[in-house]
Amino acid sequence: MIRIENLTKNYGDVKAVQSISFSLNDGEIVGFLGANGAGKSTTLKMMTGYLSPTSGNVFVNDQNIIDDCIDIQKQIGYLPELNPLYFEMKVHEYLKFHAEVRGIKESDFNDSLKRVVSECGLQGVVHRTVGNCSKGYKQRIGLAAALIHDPKVLILDEPVTGLDPNQIVEIRGLIKKLGKRKLVLMSSHILQEIQATVDRIIIIDKGKIVADGTSEELISDSKGITKLKLEILEGDENDIKNMEATIPSLKVKSINKYKESVMINIEYQNSSDPRKDLFQYAIEKNWVITEMSLHKRNLEDLFRNLTLSKGEETNA
Repeated sequence: MIRIENLTKNYGDVKAVQSISFSLNDGEIVGFLGANGAGKSTTLKMMTGYLSPTSGNVFVNDQNIIDDCIDIQKQIGYLPELNPLYFEMKVHEYLKFHAEVRGIKESDFNDSLKRVVSECGLQGVVHRTVGNCSKGYKQRIGLAAALIHDPKVLILDEPVTGLDPNQIVEIRGLIKKLGKRKLVLMSSHILQEIQATVDRIIIIDKGKIVADGTSEELISDSKGITKLKLEILEGDENDIKNMEATIPSLKVKSINKYKESVMINIEYQNSSDPRKDLFQYAIEKNWVITEMSLHKRNLEDLFRNLTLSKGEETNA
């Protein structure tokens, strides 16, 4: 288990991370989501002991990053955003180098090598020079290096950046497999990838935690608006406008008249569902409904709402 308490990092007058707190449980795959410059990488570097916090602390079980940094680093596997590979080395040589840095004995290295080669699917490239491997395999090699000492915690910073769709699917599958027996924290600014991979999402914006929960929880708890598109063949404009008075839970946002139909855009709170009343109203007004479709708030809507200021949203 990892516990973050009031973690802060300042660079002069710039507050990169502002007193954030959260906990991560064993067996979780957690997505750390934020726009570029939100504080994701800075937080991960403090969690792994590569950057000292201005204040606050990181606890891994009963140890903390300030007093027990070396011991905590032994329990963590870290893949930074810029994967630090030595292209002139062969894959097995590069992994042996990491094993030596991690203090793995020569007699134990072969077992460690077999384990990470199997876990990361490196059987076909283990004797190949790192520089001659594809981007997907290079990312797998970085993961293998992070796993060589069999850590309890795996922290991944933008693990799919620069990969093609097929490579992303491969890395996603690998992360899910690893998450069955490790605590995995992965950062990304790619919404779809986070949603497809993790069990829980933490969103950071301007150095502050602005959301924490499963994808479903975040969307349902976001005080979101449900948008309803109603298309009818014809209808009196006054009847359409009077819908709000008859059905107070909905709001008519726009009315667009076309040659053969009228498109009505309606909004209402997620906590209510006026569709039954709306259908009854349509019957009373002799409307012929050709379409009634919902657009529910999604993770992208939530993310934009939490991370864009009004001025930025206007210009987006």
